[in-house]
Amino acid sequence: MMACPKLLLLDEPSLGLAPLMGREVFGVAERVNSEGVTVLLVEQNVKHTLTIATRAYVLENGCITMEGKGSDLLNNEHVRKAYLGI
Repeated sequence: MMACPKLLLLDEPSLGLAPLMGREVFGVAERVNSEGVTVLLVEQNVKHTLTIATRAYVLENGCITMEGKGSDLLNNEHVRKAYLGI
């Protein structure tokens, strides 16, 4: 972060972490984003990720099958059934 990047790539940053630490990592990602850095986040914690995502993409078998605002995808019936178990 010392070099003032324009983009931060995070690949599964909460993998293997206790839930409390995972929330901390998401909080840091949100703070970095609020400071003007674009954050590209690849994460299996779908609910939390879509809650904070400005834009999101759903990949199935390596292909983008859906895209849109994080909040829209969070409320999408297919996403809810396939990834949230609702």
